[in-house]
Amino acid sequence: MLTTRRELLAGAGAVGMAAAVPALAQAPAAPGDAQAIAYLDTIAEELLTDFPESAAGLGIDKAARIALHSQLGDRSQEANRKRAARAGERLARLKAIDRTRLSHGVALDLDVCQTAHELAAEGWRTMPVGDVAIFNSNNSYRSTPYVVSQNTGAYVELPDTLENHHDVANAADADAYLSRIAAYARALDGETGRLTADQAQGAILPGFLNDIAVRQLHGMRDQPSEQWGLIETFKTKVAKAGLPGSYVDKAAAIVRQQVAPALDRQAAALAAARAKARDVPGIWARPGGEAYYTWLVKAGTTTNATPDELHRLGVEQNAALNAQIDTLLKAQGITKGSVGERLTALSKRPDLLFSNDDAGRAKLLAYLNGRIADIRTRLPRAFATMVKGNLVIKRVPPAIQDGMPDGYAGPGAIDGSTPGVYFINLKDTANWPRYSLPTLCYHEGIPGHIWQGEYSYKLPLIRSLLAFNAYSEGWALYSEQLGDELGAYADDPLGKIGYLQSINFRACRLVVDSGIHAKRWGFDQALDWFSQGTGQPREQLRAELNRYCSWPGQACGYKMGHNEMNRLRTKAQSSLGAKYDLRRFDDAIVLGGNMPLTMLERVVDRYIGGQG
Repeated sequence: MLTTRRELLAGAGAVGMAAAVPALAQAPAAPGDAQAIAYLDTIAEELLTDFPESAAGLGIDKAARIALHSQLGDRSQEANRKRAARAGERLARLKAIDRTRLSHGVALDLDVCQTAHELAAEGWRTMPVGDVAIFNSNNSYRSTPYVVSQNTGAYVELPDTLENHHDVANAADADAYLSRIAAYARALDGETGRLTADQAQGAILPGFLNDIAVRQLHGMRDQPSEQWGLIETFKTKVAKAGLPGSYVDKAAAIVRQQVAPALDRQAAALAAARAKARDVPGIWARPGGEAYYTWLVKAGTTTNATPDELHRLGVEQNAALNAQIDTLLKAQGITKGSVGERLTALSKRPDLLFSNDDAGRAKLLAYLNGRIADIRTRLPRAFATMVKGNLVIKRVPPAIQDGMPDGYAGPGAIDGSTPGVYFINLKDTANWPRYSLPTLCYHEGIPGHIWQGEYSYKLPLIRSLLAFNAYSEGWALYSEQLGDELGAYADDPLGKIGYLQSINFRACRLVVDSGIHAKRWGFDQALDWFSQGTGQPREQLRAELNRYCSWPGQACGYKMGHNEMNRLRTKAQSSLGAKYDLRRFDDAIVLGGNMPLTMLERVVDRYIGGQG
């Protein structure tokens, strides 16, 4: 199926936007297309070799790529150095390709790839510590100066690959799973080596985050091996495949003998740095931190906006959104106190909360599935080209919930064999009043991350592997907006408030992220501003701020992407007048593929030209 897909794309000039802009699909292939497409395919295969878990996530670690099925990426310092060197060589070759000999679609694919390489090269030059994650499709949203933290590193990332993206249909699959558990242990040790080297350069995790990470590592380590998620799910898979239980025994032995000691070594490396760790949250307090943040903002937003510009924009949009929320609260008879105070009180109303027990969590998950089912019926009014939206909703594993975001998601396999997973953190259901949940579904699931990811599968493989935080998160916020525009809150006025609070939350991220890392705010100062600005529970916001401390700049991508997509939609409406069609505009954005915001106007301008 992949081969057929690639042949079809090559024959169409790899445009990938035929349904949105029919004129583009009719353009003949240009003289240089075949050679450029072949090189982009070569780069894609190199990236899969570097990060086999990307192949697992896409469900393509089979057939000609079966060797990847038993592998995970090498996370050592030496492997990282070699990846950087290879990327530099690829960049030189990408720059040398003559764009005048390419069709529009192939030139676009090439330019997206080149921009990713330029961004990564700048990252490795500017931030010689941590993780420049541009080419790892599973983690490309979050480059960070901290190779291991409460929400970054093999111990929180690789179990997901094993549990959710490694099917077991036969003995060969089971053997490959065992090999991957052993590779997980090696990845931990490789990462621990980088962690120690980075700490020597001053890239030491803030002390309060160090405590969480060490606690989580010990918590995983101290569980009996048979209770680890990667063992429990393997047991189910082995039984379903009719394989002997001895496979599970072997897996548990590898966990005890290899993975658990590697977790001990990583926890010890973090704990050893605790005495030198500062509780100052901002990256500015680490050697080279100000330069790191400048690049991390660029990587997170794919714009040239400065931290000061982001900060001012966030303050302005927070005020405008709070004015809208104020009007809606008053319409519900909620009038006493500031907007933040009223939202805080609303979030604590018992009638809007699910019980903080297994029964309440089950009801909450059922409610989420109901919202997904409802929005599916509305999507034909927003898209001319539909995808399946293959997803399941799961709770964040309790073993890592203390350090993980409130919600996150990613699409499933290209061939549909495994669904995308939309995770929600249910450590405390009080963080999720009912009115806040519909918009989260549209963001993480449909028509957000999982929906958009499936459109990338219509493009050449390299475009499925290269994702940019601001586009991904901007689209997810735009998807929340579509939920409102499609009438999801017609009979749910509190849900409309939850939607606006969610958008406002992202505007506030611009303020607190830049506040912490550029304006040298303390943690409590940022938490106070965040709470007053959003009215969300302080404990939930504390976890959010922890995330911004370990992923500087990432949180700024959401609102910047949302702003740019709306600016371009306004441009399309103004340019096309009566010819404007929301379905065609939305198709142009998602079928054009994930790209830096600086390139998105190029796609929209071509869409506008094709509708004239």
